[in-house]
Amino acid sequence: MFSKNKNAYIFLILATLFWSGNFIVGKAASFFEIPPFTLNFYRWLFAWLILAPFTLKEILNKKNYILKNIKLILILGITSITIFNSIVYYSLNFTQVISGVLMISTIPVMIIFFCWIFKIEKTNFYQILGVIFSLLGVVVIVTKADLGKLLNLNFNKGDLWMVVAMFSWAMYSALLRKKKFELSQISLLQTIISAGLILLLPAYLIEMSLGYRLNIHLPFILTLSYVVLFPGLASFFFWIKGISIIGSNRAGIFLHLMPIFSTVMAIIIFKEKFMTFHLIGALLIVTGIFLSSKRKIYD
Repeated sequence: MFSKNKNAYIFLILATLFWSGNFIVGKAASFFEIPPFTLNFYRWLFAWLILAPFTLKEILNKKNYILKNIKLILILGITSITIFNSIVYYSLNFTQVISGVLMISTIPVMIIFFCWIFKIEKTNFYQILGVIFSLLGVVVIVTKADLGKLLNLNFNKGDLWMVVAMFSWAMYSALLRKKKFELSQISLLQTIISAGLILLLPAYLIEMSLGYRLNIHLPFILTLSYVVLFPGLASFFFWIKGISIIGSNRAGIFLHLMPIFSTVMAIIIFKEKFMTFHLIGALLIVTGIFLSSKRKIYD
């Protein structure tokens, strides 16, 4: 049993490490002027092509079922594939990796908020309090603990867009809980990628029309290879494997490794500084996460 759990921990640590690396690579992409919507489009296009041989048979066999649930699938595709990843890459052109990943770390708490809003799951006083503390932490990071920025509405646009990304993924995760799909995990992922790609194509074409051209050079090839193979595919499979061994509740704790991994990598690679406002925001977010884990339920 210990050996089995040990394997699960390795899978989950690797999944969160690769997801953390996505922020580092996304920041590096901004230095090489790789357009964010273009990077995201090709990331998911190649992921789709890699998954196709393993999923198309099931998807074709269940096409009527998929069409019956197409509205929800489209929303899942928009929030996860089209919006979240594109905006993360765009935001990293303007904000620090540390700020971005701290905000993204509030997602488990924001999922509770959306589950409550959409009446997917019941919630309680502590969880609502956790949402408030986590949002306060985000406000501290966005304003850099400067009340003047809040009063003058003078924010870093990268931070504001990262908030949009945070809410987008939380909404996706909450809606994913709303229905148990009659598809394998890999085919469900492929279906969501398909929906997201269809809606990502216009954004990619608009970005090209605005003059953001793609240069196929070594930095782009390396960046694309990483985001497709590691956070795009390997993390997904490692995450599913880890959950199958120890369960989703215990696996969810490993998501909190992401801010640690990303912060350490950002400090080492980009010489970013961990500022006082990061510490205050992180403490508020951790408090929110702790409160949201309370289990007593109220209607």
